[in-house]
Amino acid sequence: MAGACMDEKARLTILIDPAKKKAFEELCSSQDMTSSQMVRQLIRQYLEKHGVEYQPVAKRIKNR
Repeated sequence: MAGACMDEKARLTILIDPAKKKAFEELCSSQDMTSSQMVRQLIRQYLEKHGVEYQPVAKRIKNR
């Protein structure tokens, strides 16, 4: 295995009240988004709001 590629993602595991999770998922669905898409958007906005810069992982080309 040669290094990370864009298909690989880091996993973020959180504990949340089941009722809150259900409400969040339903709200996301009503906006045609998955809960994962919304969490990624919220993280990007939070980083931007606080002036945190980061370098996304570079895309690597797989050898065939």
